[in-house]
Amino acid sequence: MDAAHIGRRIAYWRDQRGLTQADLGRLMGQSRRWVQDLEGGQRQTDPRLSVLQRAAHALRIPLERLVADTPPPKPATILPGDVAVLIDSLYAPSPSGRVVPVDALHRRIAFCCQAWEACHYTAAARELPSVLADAHHTASTSPAAAVLLSRAYQLTASLLFKYGNDARTPAVLAADRALAAAQQSGDPVAIGAASRRVARGLMHQQRYGAAAEYATASAETLRPALEISGAPGLSTLGMLYLVAAVAVTGDGRSPRTVAEATDKLTAAGEVADRQGEQSADYTSFGPTNVALHKVDVALRLDDAWSAVESSADITPGALGALGRERRARHLVTTARARALTRDRGAATRDLLDAERLAPEEVRRASVVRLVEELMELVPTPDVELTGLARRCGLPA
Repeated sequence: MDAAHIGRRIAYWRDQRGLTQADLGRLMGQSRRWVQDLEGGQRQTDPRLSVLQRAAHALRIPLERLVADTPPPKPATILPGDVAVLIDSLYAPSPSGRVVPVDALHRRIAFCCQAWEACHYTAAARELPSVLADAHHTASTSPAAAVLLSRAYQLTASLLFKYGNDARTPAVLAADRALAAAQQSGDPVAIGAASRRVARGLMHQQRYGAAAEYATASAETLRPALEISGAPGLSTLGMLYLVAAVAVTGDGRSPRTVAEATDKLTAAGEVADRQGEQSADYTSFGPTNVALHKVDVALRLDDAWSAVESSADITPGALGALGRERRARHLVTTARARALTRDRGAATRDLLDAERLAPEEVRRASVVRLVEELMELVPTPDVELTGLARRCGLPA
Protein backbone atom coordinates (compact mmCIF):
# COMPACT_ATOMS: atom_id res chain seq x y z
CA MET A 1 0.00 0.00 0.00
CA ASP A 2 1.26 3.48 -0.91
CA ALA A 3 1.36 5.56 2.30
CA ALA A 4 1.00 8.86 0.41
CA HIS A 5 -2.09 7.64 -1.45
CA ILE A 6 -3.60 6.27 1.77
CA GLY A 7 -2.94 9.60 3.50
CA ARG A 8 -4.66 11.55 0.74
CA ARG A 9 -7.71 9.29 0.99
CA ILE A 10 -7.87 9.80 4.75
CA ALA A 11 -7.65 13.58 4.21
CA TYR A 12 -10.38 13.37 1.56
CA TRP A 13 -12.82 11.50 3.80
CA ARG A 14 -11.96 13.68 6.80
CA ASP A 15 -12.95 16.71 4.73
CA GLN A 16 -16.13 14.94 3.56
CA ARG A 17 -17.09 14.40 7.21
CA GLY A 18 -16.39 18.05 8.09
CA LEU A 19 -13.63 17.15 10.55
CA THR A 20 -10.41 19.02 11.28
CA GLN A 21 -7.16 17.15 11.81
CA ALA A 22 -7.57 17.82 15.53
CA ASP A 23 -11.10 16.34 15.42
CA LEU A 24 -9.89 13.15 13.75
CA GLY A 25 -7.00 12.96 16.20
CA ARG A 26 -9.40 13.06 19.15
CA LEU A 27 -11.54 10.32 17.60
CA MET A 28 -8.45 8.13 17.12
CA GLY A 29 -6.84 9.00 20.46
CA GLN A 30 -3.95 10.80 18.77
CA SER A 31 -2.65 14.35 18.34
CA ARG A 32 -3.32 16.73 15.45
CA ARG A 33 0.35 16.41 14.43
CA TRP A 34 0.01 12.60 14.31
CA VAL A 35 -2.93 12.95 11.90
CA GLN A 36 -1.01 15.51 9.86
CA ASP A 37 1.86 13.07 9.48
CA LEU A 38 -0.53 10.21 8.66
CA GLU A 39 -2.20 12.21 5.90
CA GLY A 40 1.18 13.28 4.59
CA GLY A 41 2.32 9.65 4.32
CA GLN A 42 5.04 10.22 6.93
CA ARG A 43 3.90 7.91 9.73
CA GLN A 44 5.26 4.78 8.06
CA THR A 45 5.96 3.52 4.57
CA ASP A 46 3.39 0.74 4.89
CA PRO A 47 0.51 1.76 7.23
CA ARG A 48 -0.51 -0.99 9.63
CA LEU A 49 -3.93 -2.51 9.08
CA SER A 50 -4.93 -1.65 12.66
CA VAL A 51 -4.29 2.05 11.96
CA LEU A 52 -6.39 1.96 8.82
CA GLN A 53 -9.21 0.15 10.63
CA ARG A 54 -9.23 2.81 13.36
CA ALA A 55 -9.22 5.57 10.76
CA ALA A 56 -12.07 3.94 8.82
CA HIS A 57 -14.10 3.57 12.02
CA ALA A 58 -13.51 7.21 13.01
CA LEU A 59 -14.46 8.39 9.52
CA ARG A 60 -17.52 6.10 9.41
CA ILE A 61 -16.55 4.46 6.12
CA PRO A 62 -15.79 0.90 5.04
CA LEU A 63 -12.09 0.04 5.15
CA GLU A 64 -12.20 -0.50 1.39
CA ARG A 65 -12.70 3.25 0.91
CA LEU A 66 -9.16 3.86 2.15
CA VAL A 67 -7.55 1.32 -0.16
CA ALA A 68 -9.58 2.02 -3.30
CA ASP A 69 -7.76 3.47 -6.28
CA THR A 70 -9.51 6.85 -6.24
CA PRO A 71 -12.06 8.48 -3.96
CA PRO A 72 -15.48 9.05 -5.48
CA PRO A 73 -16.18 12.57 -6.69
CA LYS A 74 -17.97 14.87 -4.28
CA PRO A 75 -21.61 14.95 -5.39
CA ALA A 76 -22.85 18.27 -6.67
CA THR A 77 -25.73 19.82 -4.76
CA ILE A 78 -28.48 21.80 -6.41
CA LEU A 79 -30.60 24.22 -4.43
CA PRO A 80 -34.37 23.94 -4.94
CA GLY A 81 -35.54 26.52 -7.46
CA ASP A 82 -37.65 28.50 -4.98
CA VAL A 83 -34.73 28.66 -2.56
CA ALA A 84 -32.42 29.94 -5.32
CA VAL A 85 -34.98 32.64 -6.21
CA LEU A 86 -35.18 33.65 -2.54
CA ILE A 87 -31.40 34.03 -2.44
CA ASP A 88 -31.44 36.15 -5.60
CA SER A 89 -34.07 38.41 -4.05
CA LEU A 90 -31.72 39.28 -1.19
CA TYR A 91 -29.37 40.90 -3.67
CA ALA A 92 -32.02 42.81 -5.64
CA PRO A 93 -30.93 46.49 -5.71
CA SER A 94 -34.40 47.90 -5.00
CA PRO A 95 -37.15 45.50 -3.93
CA SER A 96 -40.38 46.25 -5.80
CA GLY A 97 -42.72 46.16 -2.84
CA ARG A 98 -45.47 48.34 -1.47
CA VAL A 99 -46.73 49.60 1.86
CA VAL A 100 -49.36 47.17 3.13
CA PRO A 101 -51.50 47.02 6.30
CA VAL A 102 -49.56 45.61 9.22
CA ASP A 103 -52.22 43.02 10.02
CA ALA A 104 -52.16 41.74 6.43
CA LEU A 105 -48.36 41.51 6.52
CA HIS A 106 -48.58 39.66 9.83
CA ARG A 107 -50.90 37.05 8.30
CA ARG A 108 -48.55 36.47 5.37
CA ILE A 109 -45.53 36.05 7.61
CA ALA A 110 -47.51 33.71 9.88
CA PHE A 111 -48.30 31.57 6.82
CA CYS A 112 -44.58 31.35 5.99
CA CYS A 113 -43.73 30.45 9.59
CA GLN A 114 -46.39 27.74 9.62
CA ALA A 115 -45.08 26.35 6.34
CA TRP A 116 -41.60 26.27 7.87
CA GLU A 117 -42.82 24.50 11.01
CA ALA A 118 -44.59 21.93 8.82
CA CYS A 119 -41.31 21.43 6.89
CA HIS A 120 -42.71 22.82 3.66
CA TYR A 121 -39.51 24.75 3.09
CA THR A 122 -39.98 25.43 -0.61
CA ALA A 123 -43.52 26.75 0.02
CA ALA A 124 -42.11 29.23 2.53
CA ALA A 125 -39.28 30.15 0.16
CA ARG A 126 -41.78 30.76 -2.64
CA GLU A 127 -43.65 33.39 -0.58
CA LEU A 128 -40.77 35.10 1.16
CA PRO A 129 -39.40 37.31 -1.67
CA SER A 130 -42.68 39.23 -2.02
CA VAL A 131 -43.15 39.28 1.76
CA LEU A 132 -39.68 40.75 2.25
CA ALA A 133 -40.27 43.36 -0.46
CA ASP A 134 -43.53 44.56 1.11
CA ALA A 135 -42.10 44.36 4.63
CA HIS A 136 -39.22 46.63 3.57
CA HIS A 137 -41.64 49.29 2.35
CA THR A 138 -43.88 48.94 5.41
CA ALA A 139 -41.16 48.77 8.11
CA SER A 140 -40.80 52.56 8.44
CA THR A 141 -44.49 53.04 9.26
CA SER A 142 -44.34 51.66 12.82
CA PRO A 143 -42.21 49.64 15.27
CA ALA A 144 -44.63 46.73 14.82
CA ALA A 145 -43.93 46.74 11.08
CA ALA A 146 -40.17 46.73 11.75
CA VAL A 147 -40.65 43.69 13.99
CA LEU A 148 -42.38 41.93 11.10
CA LEU A 149 -39.52 42.77 8.74
CA SER A 150 -37.13 41.28 11.28
CA ARG A 151 -39.33 38.20 11.60
CA ALA A 152 -39.34 37.69 7.81
CA TYR A 153 -35.54 37.94 7.69
CA GLN A 154 -35.19 35.61 10.67
CA LEU A 155 -37.24 32.99 8.88
CA THR A 156 -35.23 33.53 5.69
CA ALA A 157 -31.99 32.97 7.60
CA SER A 158 -33.27 29.81 9.33
CA LEU A 159 -34.51 28.41 6.03
CA LEU A 160 -31.26 29.09 4.19
CA PHE A 161 -29.17 27.63 7.01
CA LYS A 162 -30.92 24.33 6.18
CA TYR A 163 -28.99 24.19 2.90
CA GLY A 164 -25.47 24.34 4.36
CA ASN A 165 -22.51 25.85 2.57
CA ASP A 166 -24.46 26.45 -0.64
CA ALA A 167 -26.61 29.05 1.13
CA ARG A 168 -24.38 30.08 4.03
CA THR A 169 -23.42 33.57 2.82
CA PRO A 170 -26.97 34.74 2.00
CA ALA A 171 -28.19 33.17 5.27
CA VAL A 172 -25.67 35.24 7.24
CA LEU A 173 -26.77 38.33 5.30
CA ALA A 174 -30.41 37.66 6.18
CA ALA A 175 -29.52 37.22 9.85
CA ASP A 176 -27.68 40.55 9.90
CA ARG A 177 -30.65 42.30 8.28
CA ALA A 178 -32.99 40.68 10.79
CA LEU A 179 -30.95 42.14 13.63
CA ALA A 180 -30.86 45.61 12.04
CA ALA A 181 -34.66 45.62 11.65
CA ALA A 182 -35.13 44.35 15.20
CA GLN A 183 -32.91 47.10 16.59
CA GLN A 184 -34.92 49.62 14.55
CA SER A 185 -38.08 48.35 16.28
CA GLY A 186 -36.57 48.42 19.76
CA ASP A 187 -38.45 45.23 20.64
CA PRO A 188 -36.31 43.02 22.97
CA VAL A 189 -37.95 39.77 21.82
CA ALA A 190 -37.22 40.59 18.17
CA ILE A 191 -33.65 41.61 19.05
CA GLY A 192 -33.07 38.38 20.96
CA ALA A 193 -34.60 36.21 18.24
CA ALA A 194 -32.51 37.93 15.55
CA SER A 195 -29.38 37.63 17.72
CA ARG A 196 -29.96 33.88 17.80
CA ARG A 197 -29.77 33.79 14.00
CA VAL A 198 -26.61 35.90 14.04
CA ALA A 199 -25.04 33.37 16.43
CA ARG A 200 -26.08 30.56 14.08
CA GLY A 201 -24.37 32.44 11.25
CA LEU A 202 -21.16 32.60 13.25
CA MET A 203 -21.38 28.84 13.80
CA HIS A 204 -21.85 28.23 10.08
CA GLN A 205 -18.67 30.26 9.53
CA GLN A 206 -16.95 27.94 12.06
CA ARG A 207 -16.47 30.81 14.51
CA TYR A 208 -17.76 28.71 17.38
CA GLY A 209 -16.19 30.61 20.27
CA ALA A 210 -17.52 33.91 18.95
CA ALA A 211 -20.97 32.36 18.48
CA ALA A 212 -21.09 31.05 22.06
CA GLU A 213 -19.90 34.36 23.49
CA TYR A 214 -22.34 36.38 21.37
CA ALA A 215 -25.37 34.22 22.24
CA THR A 216 -24.50 34.24 25.94
CA ALA A 217 -23.87 37.99 26.02
CA SER A 218 -27.16 38.62 24.20
CA ALA A 219 -29.02 36.44 26.69
CA GLU A 220 -27.52 38.18 29.71
CA THR A 221 -27.99 41.69 28.30
CA LEU A 222 -31.59 41.13 27.23
CA ARG A 223 -32.60 38.90 30.13
CA PRO A 224 -34.36 41.55 32.31
CA ALA A 225 -36.51 42.69 29.38
CA LEU A 226 -37.17 39.16 28.13
CA GLU A 227 -38.21 37.87 31.54
CA ILE A 228 -41.09 40.35 31.68
CA SER A 229 -42.21 39.67 28.09
CA GLY A 230 -44.18 36.52 28.82
CA ALA A 231 -43.80 33.25 26.90
CA PRO A 232 -42.25 34.90 23.80
CA GLY A 233 -39.55 36.49 25.95
CA LEU A 234 -38.77 33.36 27.94
CA SER A 235 -38.73 31.25 24.75
CA THR A 236 -36.27 33.68 23.18
CA LEU A 237 -34.08 33.72 26.29
CA GLY A 238 -34.00 29.96 26.55
CA MET A 239 -33.20 29.50 22.87
CA LEU A 240 -30.23 31.87 23.17
CA TYR A 241 -28.79 29.62 25.89
CA LEU A 242 -29.44 26.52 23.76
CA VAL A 243 -27.66 28.05 20.76
CA ALA A 244 -24.73 28.91 23.03
CA ALA A 245 -24.63 25.28 24.25
CA VAL A 246 -24.46 23.96 20.70
CA ALA A 247 -21.85 26.57 19.69
CA VAL A 248 -19.54 25.51 22.54
CA THR A 249 -19.33 22.00 21.07
CA GLY A 250 -17.68 23.33 17.91
CA ASP A 251 -14.30 23.38 19.65
CA GLY A 252 -14.43 19.61 20.16
CA ARG A 253 -14.69 17.53 23.29
CA SER A 254 -12.63 18.63 26.29
CA PRO A 255 -13.32 19.08 30.01
CA ARG A 256 -13.85 22.79 29.36
CA THR A 257 -16.32 22.40 26.50
CA VAL A 258 -18.28 19.69 28.35
CA ALA A 259 -18.55 21.95 31.42
CA GLU A 260 -19.52 25.02 29.40
CA ALA A 261 -22.12 23.19 27.33
CA THR A 262 -23.59 21.72 30.53
CA ASP A 263 -23.78 25.20 32.09
CA LYS A 264 -25.66 26.58 29.06
CA LEU A 265 -28.06 23.62 29.03
CA THR A 266 -28.68 24.12 32.76
CA ALA A 267 -29.43 27.81 32.23
CA ALA A 268 -31.86 26.93 29.43
CA GLY A 269 -33.45 24.26 31.63
CA GLU A 270 -34.09 26.79 34.40
CA VAL A 271 -35.86 29.08 31.94
CA ALA A 272 -37.87 26.14 30.58
CA ASP A 273 -38.97 25.14 34.08
CA ARG A 274 -40.36 28.64 34.57
CA GLN A 275 -42.17 28.63 31.25
CA GLY A 276 -43.34 25.05 30.87
CA GLU A 277 -44.23 23.68 27.46
CA GLN A 278 -46.15 26.77 26.28
CA SER A 279 -43.86 27.38 23.32
CA ALA A 280 -44.00 30.75 21.58
CA ASP A 281 -42.68 32.34 18.39
CA TYR A 282 -42.32 28.98 16.59
CA THR A 283 -39.35 28.02 18.80
CA SER A 284 -40.76 24.78 20.29
CA PHE A 285 -38.94 25.94 23.43
CA GLY A 286 -39.69 24.16 26.68
CA PRO A 287 -38.38 21.30 28.82
CA THR A 288 -38.72 18.83 25.93
CA ASN A 289 -36.70 20.97 23.55
CA VAL A 290 -34.00 21.32 26.20
CA ALA A 291 -33.94 17.50 26.46
CA LEU A 292 -33.61 17.27 22.66
CA HIS A 293 -30.66 19.66 22.76
CA LYS A 294 -28.97 17.48 25.39
CA VAL A 295 -29.07 14.66 22.84
CA ASP A 296 -27.65 16.92 20.13
CA VAL A 297 -24.90 18.28 22.38
CA ALA A 298 -23.85 14.77 23.48
CA LEU A 299 -23.58 13.69 19.84
CA ARG A 300 -21.60 16.79 18.90
CA LEU A 301 -19.22 16.05 21.78
CA ASP A 302 -18.50 12.60 20.29
CA ASP A 303 -20.59 10.71 22.84
CA ALA A 304 -23.08 8.88 20.65
CA TRP A 305 -23.90 6.35 23.38
CA SER A 306 -24.97 9.10 25.78
CA ALA A 307 -26.97 10.70 22.99
CA VAL A 308 -28.89 7.46 22.44
CA GLU A 309 -29.45 7.01 26.18
CA SER A 310 -30.67 10.60 26.59
CA SER A 311 -33.08 10.22 23.69
CA ALA A 312 -34.67 7.24 25.42
CA ASP A 313 -35.68 9.52 28.32
CA ILE A 314 -37.92 11.62 26.03
CA THR A 315 -41.46 10.25 26.01
CA PRO A 316 -43.30 9.81 22.69
CA GLY A 317 -46.06 12.05 23.99
CA ALA A 318 -43.69 14.91 24.77
CA LEU A 319 -41.99 14.56 21.40
CA GLY A 320 -45.30 14.33 19.56
CA ALA A 321 -46.41 17.66 21.01
CA LEU A 322 -43.65 19.48 19.13
CA GLY A 323 -43.85 20.78 15.57
CA ARG A 324 -42.90 18.61 12.61
CA GLU A 325 -39.66 20.49 11.91
CA ARG A 326 -38.32 19.99 15.43
CA ARG A 327 -39.41 16.35 15.59
CA ALA A 328 -37.91 15.52 12.20
CA ARG A 329 -34.64 17.24 13.07
CA HIS A 330 -34.43 15.24 16.31
CA LEU A 331 -35.01 11.98 14.43
CA VAL A 332 -32.12 12.82 12.11
CA THR A 333 -29.94 13.46 15.18
CA THR A 334 -30.84 10.12 16.76
CA ALA A 335 -30.24 8.40 13.41
CA ARG A 336 -26.71 9.82 13.38
CA ALA A 337 -26.13 8.65 16.94
CA ARG A 338 -27.46 5.15 16.24
CA ALA A 339 -25.32 4.88 13.12
CA LEU A 340 -22.24 5.67 15.20
CA THR A 341 -23.21 3.05 17.79
CA ARG A 342 -23.63 0.55 14.92
CA ASP A 343 -27.37 0.19 15.44
CA ARG A 344 -27.91 0.79 11.74
CA GLY A 345 -31.35 -0.76 11.59
CA ALA A 346 -32.60 1.70 14.20
CA ALA A 347 -30.85 4.53 12.34
CA THR A 348 -32.73 3.59 9.18
CA ARG A 349 -36.03 3.46 11.08
CA ASP A 350 -35.44 6.94 12.50
CA LEU A 351 -34.73 8.33 9.03
CA LEU A 352 -37.86 6.69 7.63
CA ASP A 353 -39.90 8.19 10.48
CA ALA A 354 -38.35 11.59 9.72
CA GLU A 355 -39.20 11.18 6.05
CA ARG A 356 -42.83 10.40 6.85
CA LEU A 357 -42.99 13.56 8.94
CA ALA A 358 -40.99 15.84 6.68
CA PRO A 359 -39.72 14.65 3.28
CA GLU A 360 -37.98 17.97 2.60
CA GLU A 361 -35.93 17.64 5.78
CA VAL A 362 -34.57 14.27 4.66
CA ARG A 363 -33.77 15.55 1.16
CA ARG A 364 -31.27 18.10 2.48
CA ALA A 365 -27.66 17.44 1.46
CA SER A 366 -26.35 16.74 4.98
CA VAL A 367 -29.08 14.14 5.60
CA VAL A 368 -28.60 12.58 2.18
CA ARG A 369 -24.93 12.10 3.09
CA LEU A 370 -26.04 10.18 6.20
CA VAL A 371 -28.23 7.93 4.05
CA GLU A 372 -25.26 7.41 1.73
CA GLU A 373 -23.08 6.45 4.70
CA LEU A 374 -25.63 3.88 5.84
CA MET A 375 -25.72 2.39 2.35
CA GLU A 376 -21.93 2.03 2.50
CA LEU A 377 -21.84 0.61 6.02
CA VAL A 378 -24.68 -1.90 5.85
CA PRO A 379 -23.36 -5.08 4.16
CA THR A 380 -26.75 -5.96 2.65
CA PRO A 381 -29.10 -2.96 2.68
CA ASP A 382 -32.74 -3.97 2.99
CA VAL A 383 -35.56 -2.77 0.78
CA GLU A 384 -36.47 0.09 3.13
CA LEU A 385 -32.95 1.56 3.14
CA THR A 386 -32.48 1.15 -0.59
CA GLY A 387 -35.89 2.73 -1.20
CA LEU A 388 -34.94 5.69 0.98
CA ALA A 389 -31.66 6.02 -0.90
CA ARG A 390 -33.44 6.09 -4.26
CA ARG A 391 -35.87 8.76 -3.03
CA CYS A 392 -32.86 10.80 -1.94
CA GLY A 393 -31.42 10.56 -5.46
CA LEU A 394 -28.72 8.03 -4.58
CA PRO A 395 -27.84 4.93 -6.60
CA ALA A 396 -29.19 1.88 -4.81
